[in-house]
Amino acid sequence: MSSAAGPAQNRPPPFLPNWPARIAWIALAAYAFYAASILDVTWERFVLGLENGAKFIGRMLPPDTEAEKMTLMIRGLYESLEIAILSSTLGILLSLPVGLLAARNLMPPWVTWPTRLFIALCRAFHQVIVAIIFVKAVGFGALAGILALTVASIGFIAKLFADAIEEISLKQVEAIRATGAPFMNVIAYGVMPQVLTRFVGFATYQVDSNLRNSTMVGIVGAGGIGGTMFAAFQKFDYDFLLTILLAIIAMIMVSEALQNRIKRLYQ
Repeated sequence: MSSAAGPAQNRPPPFLPNWPARIAWIALAAYAFYAASILDVTWERFVLGLENGAKFIGRMLPPDTEAEKMTLMIRGLYESLEIAILSSTLGILLSLPVGLLAARNLMPPWVTWPTRLFIALCRAFHQVIVAIIFVKAVGFGALAGILALTVASIGFIAKLFADAIEEISLKQVEAIRATGAPFMNVIAYGVMPQVLTRFVGFATYQVDSNLRNSTMVGIVGAGGIGGTMFAAFQKFDYDFLLTILLAIIAMIMVSEALQNRIKRLYQ
């Protein structure tokens, strides 16, 4: 009886305290309170913001459906849709070779490192910042929005595509190489079948993301419904602003439904 109790008493506790993790969480909480204090984050400001928000929503109701304004809104939505589709198409087409060149299990380091640096540069800045740069470069209009969202698409899809290629099984690739197939056939029959479903998911998500972001880059003059929305806000035309917001929500919901349908086709 004593021999059985001895080893049991010498066993370590089943749940040891992780003091480094606890100290890190305490430090994070302390810094959060400190940051809130220096940024003037107070409960009074939050309550005042709720009151102002309620007044703002009251000024937005009911939505304005005047014929002339609806025509302006539809034109802006159509332009946003064109920007999203064109930028997504360019981004997807360019992401395919960029993602392949960034895959470290297929390419040598002297190819993957510069390519991954290029992808990191595409991901470094928000779409609005990139749109401002292109507005300065090519002027106001849809072209600046297309270029900005194309850069964002490359940064997103190429990175995930490269990561997906690095997770594939190389047995199928080696089997096709053993037949003497050229490099493009190895990619077409050894790599793409293993990542096609994930790539379709990446592409459809980016189309949806570009559709949302196309409304945002328009605020800085890169075309689309964002410019119409910003103009309505500057004119204090809040009831028309609500109409635009509802139209954007409806467009995103339709895009989400189409995205789910496309994903089912490849599952």
